[in-house]
Parts: sequence; structure tokens; C-alpha cells
Amino acid sequence: MSAVRYYTTQLQAGLGLIEETRLLLGLYEPGMSTSELSDKALASGLFPLVSARRLHNIVSECFAPRFMRTPGTAGALKTLAASLARQEFSQLLFLHTARANLILDDFVRKQYWQHYSAGRDSLTLDEAREFVLTGVREGKTQKSWSDTTIKRISSYLMGCCADYQLLSANTRGPRRILPFRILPKVAAYLAYDLKFQGLGDNQIVGHSDWQLFGLEREDVREEFKRLSLQGFLIMQSAADVTHISWTHKHMDEVIDVLTQG
Repeated sequence: MSAVRYYTTQLQAGLGLIEETRLLLGLYEPGMSTSELSDKALASGLFPLVSARRLHNIVSECFAPRFMRTPGTAGALKTLAASLARQEFSQLLFLHTARANLILDDFVRKQYWQHYSAGRDSLTLDEAREFVLTGVREGKTQKSWSDTTIKRISSYLMGCCADYQLLSANTRGPRRILPFRILPKVAAYLAYDLKFQGLGDNQIVGHSDWQLFGLEREDVREEFKRLSLQGFLIMQSAADVTHISWTHKHMDEVIDVLTQG
């Protein structure tokens, strides 16, 4: 049985941090501990405007939970960072950030995409605040949050979505909902990432991670058809049963193909 997950305030340590993550991945080596990476980052001189305490928090509260909790993730992203387009890289960081922060995962699926599906063109800070407040009332935090904390986390959710280009970057007034579609290399990465977690084909197609990109089961099948045309896999689907023949047997192979494509 999986452990109960709660909403946390971890986003306050950093939002998208796209460029900071790119720099940290350049310093990261497999097997590194959080403290070793933090020390190396401090000694590197790559973060001249960041205090030692702030840099430690970025590594321990943002980078490590997002990219070091699952073996191989940081190494794969380090390899991909040099070859992926900015938006492709950003979408991979978004995926792992949402996985590490349940409140962001829920906010994107239950607010952003519901607004998008309803034809809304913007999201307001008040709507984000109401989302957080509802979560607190429903017991999704380990303890009750103060009004100040609710206000701050609401702002962080909006800012994080702006960093990952789901929402416009303006800090005042409603934020525009931007078109957000999963890119082919990101779809291939996610499909194989789920496979190597040990999930079956139908579990992969129905996994909630796809909902972060606005995709339901039938949408995922369409993405898989496109991946099939690109040689990533072979999909056979009848009714609600999907069978996939996977072209690559190890994640390293997938990463090699993604860097060359």
C-alpha cells in the first residue's frame, strides 16, 4: 500500500528553476549525495548571486526531491539537457516537479486543464487561492495552513505554471492560459519511463502522468500511434485493450535515441 501523500510548502524553495537545474545537472555525477552536490555547486562559481544558504535549499528542497529520488533520473536529464530544445527540456522538468509536488500535480489537472477544457482563457490568483484553501479544508495538508501560507502557496503555483509555460508570465491580474501540448520526445520519454517502472501496457496508457499534459486514455493512444510512426514502439489496440511492442529494452537506449533525433 502506498504511503499517504500530502500537500507541502516545498514549492516555496523554488519554482521552475529551469536554468538553475540545467547548471546543477552539469555538476551532478551519479551516486552524488545532496550535500556533495551542494558543496560542488557552491565551489563552482556558477551561482555568484545566490547565497550559500539559498543554494543549499535549492539543491536539497528542489533539485533532490525532483530529480534524485529515483535512481537514474538526474543522469538521464543531464545527458538530455545538452541536446533537447528548451521547451522539451522544460516539459521534462515540469513532469518531475509535478511528481514531486502533489499540490502542483492536482492544480494542473484540476484547475488548469479544467479551465482549458471549459474554454476559459485565464486563471486568477483568487482561483488558485480557493483551490489551496479547499485542499486544506479537505485534509490534504498534514496540518492546517495559515492564511499567509495559503496566499504564498497560491502565488507559487501560478508562478510555477508560468515558468513551465502553462500560464503567461505577468504577475498582476489574471494569467492567460497558454497552449500546452506534449512534445514527441517528451511523450517517448514518459512512455518508457513508465514502462521501466514495471507498469503493464494498459496501466501506462491510463496513467495519471499523461493528464499533466491534458491527455486522457484515448489521447494517449493517439500519441502512441505517432510514436509508432517514429519507430519508438509498435502499438496494437482493440477496444480498451492495448498491447505495445517496445523497441528499446533499456532507458539508456531511449536516451541515446532522443539525443540523436
